[in-house]
Amino acid sequence: MITTGFYPKRVDMSISLDTMAIKDLLALVVFSILIVSNSASIEGNSILKLSRTTPGVNDPTPIVIWHGMGDTCCNPLSMGYIKRTFEQHIPGVYVRSVRIGNSFVDDTRNGFFLDVNTQVEMVCQKIASDPLLQNGYNAVGFSQGAQFLRAVAQRCPQGMKNLISVGGQHQGVYGLPQCMGESHIICDYVRRLLNYGAYTHWVQNFLVQAQYWHDPLDEATYRDRSLFIAEINNERSPKNPNYKENLLKLEKFVMVKFTEDTMVDPKGTEWFSFYAPGQAKVMLPFNETTLYKEDWIGLKAMDEQGKLVFLECEGNHLRMSDEFLLNQIIRPFLAN
Repeated sequence: MITTGFYPKRVDMSISLDTMAIKDLLALVVFSILIVSNSASIEGNSILKLSRTTPGVNDPTPIVIWHGMGDTCCNPLSMGYIKRTFEQHIPGVYVRSVRIGNSFVDDTRNGFFLDVNTQVEMVCQKIASDPLLQNGYNAVGFSQGAQFLRAVAQRCPQGMKNLISVGGQHQGVYGLPQCMGESHIICDYVRRLLNYGAYTHWVQNFLVQAQYWHDPLDEATYRDRSLFIAEINNERSPKNPNYKENLLKLEKFVMVKFTEDTMVDPKGTEWFSFYAPGQAKVMLPFNETTLYKEDWIGLKAMDEQGKLVFLECEGNHLRMSDEFLLNQIIRPFLAN
């Protein structure tokens, strides 16, 4: 059983506002939001890279993987396990597990505090400079790493073939991990605090998770101030035509949603579904959202071409069995 999730310690939210500055409270709340995590592998520079610098004609398609929040590229129990599993079932495959920074500590810290757009640019450069990725590659992103790899596909595809999103939040998030139900007053109260803080300049520039916070109660502010998810979803005007053109270059875009996900709110975002604007109860299926109907990033065209694949995995966030990984992901989409 693969257990690549990260569960935070319980945060005591009973602290009085009278004893804590509002900015500090917002930082604490935003930091605790969706410890929508993943888990993570020496930067996927596999042994293959040490022995050769050019891809072989008959080599399997290389794989780039990107971990999620609270994780690192090279945790042997998470991304390290994923990397070894890929190598076991695809003999000779080159797997690069992305590390952001010069150390594992940097990698983990940057998952919280380094601007997402900077991270995406760093990965674009890593891919461009890696000789073993020059003939194309498949990409697998876990949790927030999934939407980050989609940004790579849209901004600098460089031969990405299949993109596999495992529990990614492609419409952003609007909730807390393991919150006590959609209608609970605390959920709404904390959401409003996050909304107040998430789009302020200092939080947007300070916290990665704020950059994919999507408030359906204030779509205008979200579109105007979100530094990442609104931009990569082409929600502003004028639209960036390259985003649609580049995403359409994919052979398959696979999205895995976890049926009992208590970490991602709303979990429909894992399939590009989201709340109807102006409220936070009614969810729109992906093909009823404006993003799809007006085809801002090419989802509608990909759907019509049979390039979108929607998979459900029973269980909580990033809880995959070996059987699911092998039969639903490796064999159909990664093994040539």
